[in-house]
Amino acid sequence: MAKQHEPTVVRVTPPESLKGELKRLGGSKSDAFNNVVLNQAISSLWLAHSDEETRQNQYTAALMAIAGFKPQDELEGMLAAQAVAIHNAAMECYRRAMLSEQTFEGRRESLNQGGKLSRSYALLLEALDKHRGKGQQTVRVEHVTVQAGGQAIVGNVASSGGGGTGKSEDQPHAKQLTHAPDETLPSQIEAQREAVPSTSGQRLPSLPHAWRARRRPERQSKCLQARSVHGGRHRAEARGVSALALGAENAG
Repeated sequence: MAKQHEPTVVRVTPPESLKGELKRLGGSKSDAFNNVVLNQAISSLWLAHSDEETRQNQYTAALMAIAGFKPQDELEGMLAAQAVAIHNAAMECYRRAMLSEQTFEGRRESLNQGGKLSRSYALLLEALDKHRGKGQQTVRVEHVTVQAGGQAIVGNVASSGGGGTGKSEDQPHAKQLTHAPDETLPSQIEAQREAVPSTSGQRLPSLPHAWRARRRPERQSKCLQARSVHGGRHRAEARGVSALALGAENAG
């Protein structure tokens, strides 16, 4: 029968009742957390060829680097410790790449790993800025609508002192969009047509495109009626001429 191990009991003190003497370094009110994070950062240092004085300087430099991040919570404390560890690892790779007895392959590999660590360090700082709400925000304007009589300025607008607005003349790169009501719009150009002469010789005023479309069926009906009347009259006159010709033949 396997021996059963007793569960480990972990006592956690409420954070609000803790003083957090090392909060400036670890970001937490719990000094137990701060000590663990700080020891993890110190353990990532390369100390193989360091004497006692150099080792103490490295410890102090690592702790001062973490303090420079000014962590406000546990997450920022962990990010600060990781940043210090990545920095030290990257600098060790660069140091090994510069050794005089280093081979070409060893130098290339050391520089490659150092570059990866440097990019990771930059991403870590970006994550810390986003956590603190310092991420860069970009506002892009897709469409600009200018109403009649309105005015819009595309470009950097700097406001002067006293609450006044800056003038676009001071910014040659800014483009000014204005509405000119006196200019003829494409829709108005399409609506303007030449005057249509009437049957009496007078020129009728030009009508908008929509009005002509509504009056077109009426004109067509009048034209059809006129054609039917003229056609009937011509056929009656033709029949009269034929009757007169037939009567003349019979008389002859």
